Amino acid sequence: MSKLKVTNARRKKRVRAQVRRVAGGRPRLSVFRSSKHIYAQIIDDQKGETLASASSLEKDVRGGSKTGADIEAASAVGKLVAERAVKNGVKEVVFDRGRYLYHGRVKALADAAREGGLSF
Repeated sequence: MSKLKVTNARRKKRVRAQVRRVAGGRPRLSVFRSSKHIYAQIIDDQKGETLASASSLEKDVRGGSKTGADIEAASAVGKLVAERAVKNGVKEVVFDRGRYLYHGRVKALADAAREGGLSF
């Protein structure tokens, strides 16, 4: 494996372990960022099921921005996943940024989810 893959895998493992330590039974807001899109899921690790999800591939998000790989799309995904989570009765989550630094699109998604009604 290349050095970058090893570094990313270590970071992901470290962040995930910390999230599980502090979760206290709360669901996890997991973020995946690709070069073209951004995805978010709220996962209940105790039951092993996804409670809400959103991505920049959806038509609701796609119409508002020119690409799925910018901060505007990430904000729209954050608002949409928060809206769906609140609708399902989830208000408190733990933020799992995965291997990504809390900057740019990941930060925009988190801020929009907070504005949408989630607390973390």
